[in-house]
Amino acid sequence: MVGDAEVRDTGASFEAILAGETARTRRRWLLVVVLALAAVASLVVDLTSGPSGLPFESVLRALTGQEVDRGTAVIVWQVRLPVALMALLVGAALSLAGAEMQTVLENPLAEPFTLGVSASAALGAGVALVLGLSLPGLPPVWAVSANAFVFAMGALGLLQLASRLRGGGTEVVILLGIAVNFTAGALLALVQFVASPDALQQLVFWTMGSLAGARWDGIVLLAALLAVCLPFSLRASWRLTALRLGADQARAFGFDVAGLRRMALLRISVLAAAAVSLVGVIGFVGLAGPHIARLAVGEDHRFLLPASVFTGAVLMSLASVASKLLVPGILLPVGIVTSLVGLPIFVALILRRGV
Repeated sequence: MVGDAEVRDTGASFEAILAGETARTRRRWLLVVVLALAAVASLVVDLTSGPSGLPFESVLRALTGQEVDRGTAVIVWQVRLPVALMALLVGAALSLAGAEMQTVLENPLAEPFTLGVSASAALGAGVALVLGLSLPGLPPVWAVSANAFVFAMGALGLLQLASRLRGGGTEVVILLGIAVNFTAGALLALVQFVASPDALQQLVFWTMGSLAGARWDGIVLLAALLAVCLPFSLRASWRLTALRLGADQARAFGFDVAGLRRMALLRISVLAAAAVSLVGVIGFVGLAGPHIARLAVGEDHRFLLPASVFTGAVLMSLASVASKLLVPGILLPVGIVTSLVGLPIFVALILRRGV
């Protein structure tokens, strides 16, 4: 009789655990959906904000192809929509890259730009703007973005090489990233020293980060890269969750930790380099987005990765709105806004116990 009672108690406990896990899973997926809806809402707010003050009804009519005056159609389709979509995509790409980087480097303060991506991209832009050197055969409008992408990929390529040479060790990657950051910064200062006043002004504005130059071809390119990288990230979600427990624990589960880090760094390289090459230096989104998502859904990367995509999109979209509203009549560079918002979050993470 005692044995039967123990079996019944064990079965009841297992059912309770299963029911609790199912409820947590549903709650996390619900939070991911809520974040997705928040991203859509932030897109709408971005489309309806601006100096012209278009009402939501006019914006909706223009988007759905209904009859509106030509001025409204031009503002919506050629001015606001490219900027709003680029903001969403850049935020999503940087936040996804940040979530993966924090996991593979086992460092909650890691983000793509802490390892030399932004400084290297700025150096590439400076070489194009000041020295007039860029990839041959490209249209002039793409010279700066192409140079920034190549230099950013080169910086993260060094990190990839270091990861291969040392078996995926995080310490070497972080230290080399710091070295790349300082080296690129010093070379950028040298380029600025020899720049003409006009070229220097363009370079300084580029390093502030701006969505004003958003183009449809750039939007399509970034959307395609995000669509390619995201499925591979989600496919690796179980292994990334195991890696979050520690490299030794992940190896105990039979995962190739070095290979996992190499592939993650490759995705991070593509997403971060593409984002910064299109809009300039945008800081803290890759740091704050994953942490906000982590507070909402926890460490399980099945939920953390999509949640990070949406939180990054929301942060960047709201920063775009703020850049238009903080100073009436002036469009602030969005990189300034994200830095002002992200700095308190960065300090709080440093001071927080357990980080």
